[in-house]
Amino acid sequence: MLASSLTCALIAAGCGATAPASAPGLRRVVGTDLIGARGATPADERKIGRTVAGICAASIWTRDECRRHDEAVKP
Repeated sequence: MLASSLTCALIAAGCGATAPASAPGLRRVVGTDLIGARGATPADERKIGRTVAGICAASIWTRDECRRHDEAVKP
């Protein structure tokens, strides 16, 4: 119980300490394709794919996470 409370407190403190100036850099990596995407259409899936490509190219996700995503979306 204590570990859960401590984890939540640390996450909340970290969220409050993040500078807004980091948003433009994140926007360049992730893009804005996800806005309005619900995954219901092929166009939505392409938007999600473009977002994941940026996340993987910037090494935000590990190679294994990117590979798992690619395998999950294969037809």
